[in-house]
Amino acid sequence: MKAATVVMMWLLLTLTAFSCEEKIKPSVLHNLNSAQLPKQESWNSTISISDSGKAKALIKAGYIRVFEYPAETHLSEGITVHFFDEQGKETSVLTAEAGKVDDVTNNLEARGNVVVVSSDSTVLRTSVLFWNNGSKLIHTAEFVDIVSPKEKIQGKGFEADQGLKNYRIFRVTGEANTE
Repeated sequence: MKAATVVMMWLLLTLTAFSCEEKIKPSVLHNLNSAQLPKQESWNSTISISDSGKAKALIKAGYIRVFEYPAETHLSEGITVHFFDEQGKETSVLTAEAGKVDDVTNNLEARGNVVVVSSDSTVLRTSVLFWNNGSKLIHTAEFVDIVSPKEKIQGKGFEADQGLKNYRIFRVTGEANTE
């Protein structure tokens, strides 16, 4: 009987030890504020920026996150922006890796391999570019490379209309064909 009691006690202790094993708990982010989370997310979506029914810009992105504080929409996984003039004609197309839109002003910031191609085939390349919704001007303080049918220009710092018709380059170097 003593052997049976010892076996029974050992079995009871073994079962108790295994039943006290800590279960896998999900990880909890203790310091995460709900304001830091996007209020909306979407994939492969389009945002339209318009005024009085007229399209100003059409933004396509692989991943879009809308935040309440600050009021911004973050764009990633490749973005394409089509810019339009007052008559609704497309003036240029911007592509970049990522960007964000200020949801109060609708101003755009594009980052990572930014390329703008105008309707007359002028091509602008830079790393960061800003578009002002109110003035319809684009600008950057970064290095730019512009190739048009008439010239190849590089420089640091740039501002232009969104159609790349009139532009200023600061600290410029380049080649131009003059007549």
